Amino acid sequence: MGPLARLGVLFRRGFGRVTPDPFVLAVGLSVVVLLAGLFAGDWPGATLAGAEGAEPGPMLRLSAALEAWASTGLWKLLAFGMQAVIMLVLGTALAEAPIVRRGITALTRFAKGPRSLVAITALASITLALFSWSLSLIGGAILAREGGRQAKLREWKLHYPLLCAAAYSGLMCWHGGMSGTAPLKATTDKDMIEVLGPELAASVGTLGLDETLFGPLNLFVSLGLLVLGPLVFAAMTPAAGKDPDPVEIPPEVEAAASEAESPFEPAPADAVEAIERSPYVVWALGFPMLAALVMHLAREGVSRLDLNTINMTLWVLALLLHGRPHRFLAACARGIQGCTGIVLQFPLYAGIMAVMAASGLSAKVTELVSAAGPKLLAPLTFVTAGALNLLVPSGGGQWAVQGPIIMQAALDTGVDASNVLMAMAYGDQWTNMLQPFWALPLLAVTGVRARDIVGYTALWMILGGLWMLLGLAVLT
Repeated sequence: MGPLARLGVLFRRGFGRVTPDPFVLAVGLSVVVLLAGLFAGDWPGATLAGAEGAEPGPMLRLSAALEAWASTGLWKLLAFGMQAVIMLVLGTALAEAPIVRRGITALTRFAKGPRSLVAITALASITLALFSWSLSLIGGAILAREGGRQAKLREWKLHYPLLCAAAYSGLMCWHGGMSGTAPLKATTDKDMIEVLGPELAASVGTLGLDETLFGPLNLFVSLGLLVLGPLVFAAMTPAAGKDPDPVEIPPEVEAAASEAESPFEPAPADAVEAIERSPYVVWALGFPMLAALVMHLAREGVSRLDLNTINMTLWVLALLLHGRPHRFLAACARGIQGCTGIVLQFPLYAGIMAVMAASGLSAKVTELVSAAGPKLLAPLTFVTAGALNLLVPSGGGQWAVQGPIIMQAALDTGVDASNVLMAMAYGDQWTNMLQPFWALPLLAVTGVRARDIVGYTALWMILGGLWMLLGLAVLT
């Protein structure tokens, strides 16, 4: 085995022993942040009645922490959470459209062995992530599942979780793609004011996608990751027959892949069911949505895309490519099965975000970047964003917490605000390889556990992080 393959085996064994379930991690992080807020937070509003400026006592701190966490925090990201659920459901539906599924599974036929199969999976995952993180998650999962099935049929000795880790690799590239939350939220005055406040938003202005996603920094970083990812995962793959712990695809997952390949569809039972399966229903919704989407893009331009536009694009494509309402709805129902983590854990992370903001913890962490000179601002923003992403694994949540501070720091140091925003975006996507929250839908499809893949993704995080830091050091 090569050095990266040996490292991959070492990392998977080490991380696999210490990585908890994502829900347990979310609960643990909530407890840690609440305790940190109690003992290290400022809580400027938690003063005694009639004693302005008095140092709040333990009970007032506890009351303020619980108020920030439960009364407002847990429910703060419901709108964004719904956008994330819709994006995941529609991304799943699009990935499961027959023509898309055939295209994805056909990629496995180009593989000549375990190494090329893993490289193809990583390339597909990153490519899809540059269009939509949800399409990458589900498309990559489908590809990994089919790849595991093909490897078993061809009697290739492969560690199946490595294939699934390659399928997840795109989540370290998504924020530099067309579904990147922070760049999309910076394109309109309304969204900028919502996050930065009217005064700072007026000073910064809006940031078009030509400055962020299509700027030279992001083209260098994201296209470089697109090339680097397949090479890294190929190098992590032991040669055929050399893996010390080969693991095949679980039988129940293999059976699910076979059923999805040729689903049985009985004839309509009656006229009502025939209408429910009619393509005219799809056309009645899909074509008006397509017309509205084209008109919106013609009026606003690609540089002003937002999350709702991306979701409508996914909706139109998934609806029209399925061609029948019952097929579209069935695919959406399967997508909703992967939303449990978002629905249950998103409020917990919103609560973490609220406690960090209300207690001043996030300001204490991110204000360190204000002391940096122009050359260090972007790299420090990247590192602090990566650390915060472990506590707030949401691009939108990260922008809400960190955006005002880094935009003010950009103004103070004279650094291009679009580059600082992208540095935050890279930090947010970087530690997704350690934070299992967004892996939940992929884990559901592939049948592996977070602890099975995190060793590989941690190694990819280290190498990809060096590339992102290189881009920030050279181009900011």
